[in-house]
Amino acid sequence: MSEQRSTSWTGRDDGPGPEHRRWHHIATGSAGPGEGRGPHVGIVGFASDEGVRRNSGRQGAAEAPPLLRAALAGLAAHRPFTLTDHGDTGYDGQDLEAGHDAVGDVIATSLDADDLTVVLGGGHETAWGCYLGRARSQRFGADEAMGRTVVVNLDAHFDLRQAGRPSSGTPFLQMARAEQEAGRHLDYAVVGIAEPSNTTVLFDTARQLGVRWLTDVDSTEERALAFLDEVLAVADHVHLEIDLDVLPADIAPGVSAPAAVGVPMRTTSAVVRHLAASGKLRIVDVAEYNPRYDVDSRTAKAAARLVADIVHALPGA
Repeated sequence: MSEQRSTSWTGRDDGPGPEHRRWHHIATGSAGPGEGRGPHVGIVGFASDEGVRRNSGRQGAAEAPPLLRAALAGLAAHRPFTLTDHGDTGYDGQDLEAGHDAVGDVIATSLDADDLTVVLGGGHETAWGCYLGRARSQRFGADEAMGRTVVVNLDAHFDLRQAGRPSSGTPFLQMARAEQEAGRHLDYAVVGIAEPSNTTVLFDTARQLGVRWLTDVDSTEERALAFLDEVLAVADHVHLEIDLDVLPADIAPGVSAPAAVGVPMRTTSAVVRHLAASGKLRIVDVAEYNPRYDVDSRTAKAAARLVADIVHALPGA
C-alpha cells in the first residue's frame, strides 16, 4: 500500500488579498484574509485503474489524481473555503481489493473531518472505495439512524455488471448487494445513461434493483433538475459519482469510453450545482479521467470546472 502527498498545488500568483485568491493558495495555506472560513473540503486521490483493466477498458486513469489537482490549482476561488489534501492512496501490483480497503479508511477520515469529501480517481472502481468510506464514517455510516443516503451517478453506464471480481463495471452492484446483506435497499439514480452502451441484462438488473435513471438524450437541464428534485426529496445525504464519460467526447476525450452523445457540460454543471446547493452533498467522486487520451487537457479542465462549481455552490459563508 502506498500513500503520497501531492506537489500539484502550484499556480499563478497575481498578488495578495482575496481578490487574487486561487485554489493553490487555499491548498497551501497562503490564502490570506478569510482563510479558515466557509466550508471545509477534503481531497482524496485514488491512483487506480486495475478495475478498468479487469473491465477490458483503456488504462491510464491511475495517473489522473495529480493532474486533476493541477487543473484545480490555477482556478480562481470566488468564496472562502478550507481545503485539506489527504494525499493519494495507491496499491501494489493488481491488488485492487487491498487498495479499496486502504482508500476506504482515508475517505472515512475525510468524511468525519470535512464538510465535503472530493475523491479524485482513478477508474470508476473508486466508487466502491467511496462506499466503504461512507460505511466506516462515524458521521455518515451505514446505520439508518444517521440518515438516508442516495447515490447519484452521472454516467453513460449503470456499472451494475455481474463479474467474478470487482472492476470499474461492478461498483453499484457491489453496493446493492452490501445493502441487501445489511437488510437495506440501495437508493441509486443515474443521469446520462446511453442506451446503446448498456445491454438488456443491465437494464433488467437496474429495474430489479429499483434504480431510477434518465438517458443522455432525455437529459435536458429542466428534466435533469426535476429528476434530481425527486431524489433530493427522500435524501438526507447525497453521494455523487461523476464518471467523466457522461460528457460529450469533444468535451471529455480523455476517458476509457468516450461518449457519442453525452450530457452537455452546461447541463452537467447545473446538476452538480443543484446538488451542492441542497446542503445534502457529502461526497463526490470524479472518476475515469485518462490523461493518456486527453486533448489539450480538455477533460481535466472540465473535471476541475465541475469540482469548482460544486464548491462554490455549497451553502455557508
